[in-house]
Amino acid sequence: MNFPPPSPAAQTIADPRWAAVQARDPAADGRFFYAVKSTGVYCRPSCPSRPARPENVCFFDSAEAAGQAGFRPCQRCRPDQPPLAQQHAALVAGLCRFIESADTPPSLADLAHQAGLSRYHLHRVFKAVTGLTPHAYAAAHRASRLRAGLARGEGVTEAILEAGYNSSGRFYEQADQLLGMTPTHYRAGGTATEIRFAVGQCSLGAILVAASPRGICAISLGDDPEALVREVQDRFPQATLIGADPAFESWVARVIGFVEAPQRGLDLPLDLRGTAFQQRVWQALQQIPAGETVSYTELARRIGAPTAFRAVASACAANVLAVAIPCHRVVKLDGGLSGYRWGVARKQALIEREAKG
Repeated sequence: MNFPPPSPAAQTIADPRWAAVQARDPAADGRFFYAVKSTGVYCRPSCPSRPARPENVCFFDSAEAAGQAGFRPCQRCRPDQPPLAQQHAALVAGLCRFIESADTPPSLADLAHQAGLSRYHLHRVFKAVTGLTPHAYAAAHRASRLRAGLARGEGVTEAILEAGYNSSGRFYEQADQLLGMTPTHYRAGGTATEIRFAVGQCSLGAILVAASPRGICAISLGDDPEALVREVQDRFPQATLIGADPAFESWVARVIGFVEAPQRGLDLPLDLRGTAFQQRVWQALQQIPAGETVSYTELARRIGAPTAFRAVASACAANVLAVAIPCHRVVKLDGGLSGYRWGVARKQALIEREAKG
């Protein structure tokens, strides 16, 4: 029996690109373009124009192909121009360099003038791209410059002033949060900082648990226990590393139990050290229930920075607390697995284990 071919509308609806058009998904911009036969224009997937009827839609791999087919670019989404997200990214990249080269953090008005935007619009665009306000980005950059200066062996006061802090007093109010210790101890590579650690075995291989006086500062997984220990030593070469004592062994047992059964939770203090944006991402990760996964795009939306999915991915990669900060629950938009600090195979195993409950 011969069946009639599917209608144009059915063909469009069955095409996975149609879902991206309906969702006005900015992540699909640049991957394809769609044209509307009734209007003669072609658009980006994220175009805010009124949705077209599916029977009038056709897809193209490039703007050039749509133009060659006789369609003209939409006047709203400007598909013949670089994507708006790309334009914003380039603009913000220039502003970041401007902030980094300034002796003192520029004001929002200075940045808005530099960008040719209103202060409100600049603030919104900057946060959407980086996940941080201009003020928070400048603060994070100053902290990074300070850590680099201390690591080079500069004097504490000199490093503070060179990083752009107007006074040492203001910096010392934030020192513990930024460095996890006093500047003098940080400059000395963690001298006088005690880090307790222990290495054990779990179903995912070797596991190292380390803790500072503030809480657990590392949970690492791997095949080589000695490599895990060297990693902790390299982070603070002058810190005093203390092997497990009976009290700490109970912490390690609880961490291993949590790795084996994440649903039980981990009621232990965590020593989280990162930028303001990383902290926001890590907090959002902790709110993803065991057994569920989200995409990097969805996680970016949850922290209020929907276009900063690449920065979200970088924050996930910077996580040093396996499972406790469950970055393994973040996947690509199509559900596929991406990189994982402790190996994609372990990420897959964790996801499957949690899905089974």
